[in-house]
Amino acid sequence: MEPDVLLSGDQITAMGLPDWRSMYGALEARFRTGDFATGLRLVEQIGVAAEAAGHHPDIRLTYGWVHVLLTSHDAGGKTQRDVDLARQISAAAADVGATADPVTINRIEIALDTADRDAAKEFWKAVLALEDGEAGDDLVDPFGVTPTLWFQDTDPHAEPRQRFHLDVRVPPEEAERRIAAGLAAGGRLVSDDQAPRFVVLADPEGNKVCICTHVTRSH
Repeated sequence: MEPDVLLSGDQITAMGLPDWRSMYGALEARFRTGDFATGLRLVEQIGVAAEAAGHHPDIRLTYGWVHVLLTSHDAGGKTQRDVDLARQISAAAADVGATADPVTINRIEIALDTADRDAAKEFWKAVLALEDGEAGDDLVDPFGVTPTLWFQDTDPHAEPRQRFHLDVRVPPEEAERRIAAGLAAGGRLVSDDQAPRFVVLADPEGNKVCICTHVTRSH
């Protein structure tokens, strides 16, 4: 596999990376460390591997766990470089006694229905201090704090039709449990026509959320 060829989540799943999940344009893993000192040792080993590879992940360290995000920014998504470094990071985690907890990984994006994407993007880019994303229909936070905001083309309409909704990306094995929990909590199924790519639920007042996975997606 060429190092800069973009890989889909389905392709990466077939490569056998049990600690990692495909979340939009990145690979993510969460390692339970049990204490802060173990997390520091893991981060140190990740740093050594990353420097040797010339490919640097985003790392979040807190008491009890280390979260790692891998993406090839120059290629615009996940590549073989991410897969190779992910294997090294998993080995480092095993070396310090940290255990992967991939089911707890999820990523939230906010979607806005709009009949004038360009106008809407400029306003939200200004007030949220976001930047244009690589996809062209989204705005991203360069610091990774504010959720990505993306714009879904729709016909013009007036309130009270819902304009914003959440997209919740979860590992494929977690989607069914998350959907069942939502239904048990008083939600209703709006559509599962695109499952397992995404399933649309609504809360008791009709506000919608999409439970999404990487399955069949290119990113």
